[in-house]
Amino acid sequence: MNIERPNPDELLARVEREQTRASRGGLKIFFGAAAGVGKTYAMLLAAREKHSENMDIVVGLVETHGRKDTESLLEGLEVLPLKQIEYRGTALHEFDLDAALKRKPSIIVVDELAHTNAQGCRHPKRWQDIEELLDAGIDVYTSLNVQHLESLNDDIVQISGIRVWETVPDTVFEEANEIELVDLPPDELLNRLKDGKVYMPQQAQEAIKHFFRKGNLIALRELALRQTATRVDAQMLDYRENHFIREVWQVSERILVCIGPNALAERLVRAGKRLATSLRANWIVLYVETPELQRLPAEKRDGVLRILRLAEKLGAETVTMSATEMSSAIVKFSKERNVTKIVIGKPTRRGWKRFLLGSVVDMLISDAHNINIYLLGSPRSEEENVDKSETSLYRKSPLPGLSWKLPSRKKDTSGYIWAVAVIIASTGLAYLMFGKFELANLIMVFLLGVVFIATRFGRGPSIFASFLGVAIFDLLFVTPYFSFSVSDSQYLLTLMAMLTVAMLISNLTANVRSQAKVAGYRERRATVLYAISRDLTASQSEDEIVRAAVHHLYSEFGSRNVILFPDANGRIIYPADQALPESLQGADLSIAQWVMDHNEIAGQGTDTLTGAEAIYFPLSNKETVLGVLVLLPVNLRRIFLPEQQKLLETFLSQIAQAITRVRLTEHAKKAQVEMEAERLRNSLLSSISHDLRTPLATIVGSASTLVEESNTLKAEDKLELSRAIYDEAQRMSNLVNNILDMARLDAGAIELNKQWIPLEEIVGVVLTRLKKRLEGRPVTVKLPSGTPMIYVDAVMIEQVLINLLENVLRYTPDGGLVEIMAEVSSFAVEISVADQGPGIPEGYENKLFEKFYRVRHEAAQSGVGLGLAICKAIIEAHGGSIQAQNRPTGGAIFSFIIPQDHMPPTMGEEE
Repeated sequence: MNIERPNPDELLARVEREQTRASRGGLKIFFGAAAGVGKTYAMLLAAREKHSENMDIVVGLVETHGRKDTESLLEGLEVLPLKQIEYRGTALHEFDLDAALKRKPSIIVVDELAHTNAQGCRHPKRWQDIEELLDAGIDVYTSLNVQHLESLNDDIVQISGIRVWETVPDTVFEEANEIELVDLPPDELLNRLKDGKVYMPQQAQEAIKHFFRKGNLIALRELALRQTATRVDAQMLDYRENHFIREVWQVSERILVCIGPNALAERLVRAGKRLATSLRANWIVLYVETPELQRLPAEKRDGVLRILRLAEKLGAETVTMSATEMSSAIVKFSKERNVTKIVIGKPTRRGWKRFLLGSVVDMLISDAHNINIYLLGSPRSEEENVDKSETSLYRKSPLPGLSWKLPSRKKDTSGYIWAVAVIIASTGLAYLMFGKFELANLIMVFLLGVVFIATRFGRGPSIFASFLGVAIFDLLFVTPYFSFSVSDSQYLLTLMAMLTVAMLISNLTANVRSQAKVAGYRERRATVLYAISRDLTASQSEDEIVRAAVHHLYSEFGSRNVILFPDANGRIIYPADQALPESLQGADLSIAQWVMDHNEIAGQGTDTLTGAEAIYFPLSNKETVLGVLVLLPVNLRRIFLPEQQKLLETFLSQIAQAITRVRLTEHAKKAQVEMEAERLRNSLLSSISHDLRTPLATIVGSASTLVEESNTLKAEDKLELSRAIYDEAQRMSNLVNNILDMARLDAGAIELNKQWIPLEEIVGVVLTRLKKRLEGRPVTVKLPSGTPMIYVDAVMIEQVLINLLENVLRYTPDGGLVEIMAEVSSFAVEISVADQGPGIPEGYENKLFEKFYRVRHEAAQSGVGLGLAICKAIIEAHGGSIQAQNRPTGGAIFSFIIPQDHMPPTMGEEE
């Protein structure tokens, strides 16, 4: 085992991953091909094993389907009660998430990961319940069939002819800490079906005819095995990465095809495809762009792009890298991806060139340990005419459906002109120094000129300057003068050393210049990605995301663009509120719809619908296609060059993630609102059904007595029954009015009519209206001296005081003291209502003002729980606040403060 010193960035990433895993529970999925293979049985066996190890494990929910052998495994395990939910007159039983979080065991067993919860549960899907358990630090055991994976949904339909509607995102499966495959041969599963061990006999016969046909089971089994193998391979790669293991492990075949800008590239890709197919292996096509390759003409780089597009079409993963040394980059990539086989072309260098300069193949053979290397040669006729074949290859259109006239290649001679000028200048300076300085100092002048040319104009002009400088130096400064002959042999060594140093400096400086360009491009790319990531993260709606995306795409690729989304029926439409550029107003919706349906690129420069003016890119996440980006390119090379294509793919990925984030946020808000509305509806129905039933029973009973026994009842009895009817009707009227007032306040339909009103008048009106109900209770009023004026809606504040006093009457015993107090300043007025009752239970001070909330108390009378909520809404409409607290001497006190924004009017003197 070869363990190298870890890279600091890799070490930091590993620490961050471990911290995330430490704070989150572990997920173990018992995975199978179909129902009946024994997933639940295996899961309960694992649970019992943990229980025998004294682990704190509970069963949250298990679907036994009446199987006695499965039910027997529950004996001795703690099982949480299920949550009962009423839905359309039917009692449904679901997993109780809140009870599980409150219990918080070390491990919980929750069966059927793909289950859809009943309405009224916190989450629509059970996998979302499990995500919340994992976030709470609880380990989870669960089960899943392969047909429920979202990415395999279309394959399942093709195999079985049945659409599976309950699906689980692949990310949940991929992020599981452990996958345990529960496998059963199809014949044994069919026998279990016939024996009634999976479904009831009648259901089993129907299942065998449809979903459980033997061919279906074989295909599902293969899918399950492949998914498990893929997950195990990913775990193996994670382990190698976490332990910084660089040695290749020969556990599964992975083929790497290395291509270059030559005529052999296409043959390499096709050979790699054949090899991968025969071995049933994953394969990767890699193009390493060295500084030398970056200086290739545009048509050759376009040819590389064509080969990469061909590889993607054949099913390969394509990777483009920038590196100074091709062989070391290939070896490093192979170790990181655990490549077992490398396919590469035979070396083109022969004889002394290969001996002196080496080749990529030789270095791979030397450095790529435990990796098999396959060399692909070309026919001799092709080798002899390689230059011609390369020329013919790259003068083809590199992008299907696109053609342009290649311009005649003209060499840039400005660098060579500058080389001549600089060497002449160096010669002049050396001539002035000649005789005063040693020849070695004159050589430095010429080398300085070579460095300048290499820095500004690259390798070609600098090499030319090196030869020219040596020639002039020999001609003018070495005896015999004005002759290329050398009188002293030591000057030959001097001239050779000068030429060698000049060549080395030229190459090194040119490489530095090239690497500086690469570093500049990478820095610019990082800046661009940071900018779009920052703007997309700050966006809070789809419109903001689209505006930011369109802006950055235009800035980077110089192409007008628009993002199209589907309507409720899944049909692509033009944006209603997004102005289309003139050049994109004719965007073909049929092409966009095809891209949406197939999740593939189409349009100009692609293999599909090449006659279109624009390019259509799908915006997709791992689960679905969200929309389509329509891009009208000014220059196709700016879109399809490997580095630009990778940048565009990153852009599309970030845009899709941002849209998914916003939609999930909106969905969560909507779900929260719906849950709150459902809770309020249930509370309202529960409260109203009780508070209407009691007065209605009294009214009906009293009225029936008056009707049936009118002749025998005494006058005082009739009066008492009539009063009972009136009181209960008034009580029902108050209840309905409270509900209507609360609805109007929530809707903002009530406008305040603020006026300057004497506080004493408001209190007097309230006490007069409640005079009858306050009989037998002492009431004390403490108001500021004088006649304080407050700027409020008098009717609304009267309603607040009435509700507070009725709350006192409802929750305090008869004869208890009631106090009304007020304090008025130039900035605010504070009014309080206090009692001497049992007080407020600790921790419930704020809950009292929630809708339909009532404190359960022996002395409490019936009520719907809206009075205090109405008080809070009215006070907040005035810009104030209300609170409740217990008094030190016993009882409760309710206080509200209303700010006074205006100075009270002055009272004129009476004449």
